[in-house]
Amino acid sequence: MRYSPDHKAQTHQRIIKEASKRFRRDGIGTTGLQPLMKALGLTHGGFYSHFASKDELVEEALRAAAQDLDAHCAMLFAQEQPLRAFIDSYLSEWHQSSPHQGCPLPTMSSELGQRGQPSPTSDTVLNARLEQVAATLEGEDKVQRSLMIMSTLVGALMLSRSVEDPELAARILEIVREGLKQQEQV
Repeated sequence: MRYSPDHKAQTHQRIIKEASKRFRRDGIGTTGLQPLMKALGLTHGGFYSHFASKDELVEEALRAAAQDLDAHCAMLFAQEQPLRAFIDSYLSEWHQSSPHQGCPLPTMSSELGQRGQPSPTSDTVLNARLEQVAATLEGEDKVQRSLMIMSTLVGALMLSRSVEDPELAARILEIVREGLKQQEQV
């Protein structure tokens, strides 16, 4: 069976897209290469014709997630009240229940740190958000406040995803969301 000239590139992108979703939803360590490839109708051995290692896939998948996040954040930060829009979106029920489509930081950051292999793409994702948040703030301490806001958002989202009680999860999101908006007078 003959494949189109761009078949390998298309397959490569399919793998990255699926891995990006699974790494954000399930985590890096629990996402096995064999189930990933099987879900795409591909063989485990075929993985190595696309990537040298799982670490290479992790980095490419994280870059893909960052591109999705950049597009979403560009829309949020173009609104009349950009920080409010960003906080509301980040700590929304949708984001809490859709890790496969959201920011990769809450799922992947702790795992990358625990693996002892921090990611330069994680730095890029975080720095892009810090710059966007800082641009909405006033004062000499806006860089520090943007770091506090992002750390709080990521931590609150992680906590809300980790509790079994849906009411507690919703309360975490609501209290932190409203607290940040009050503190920043958004």
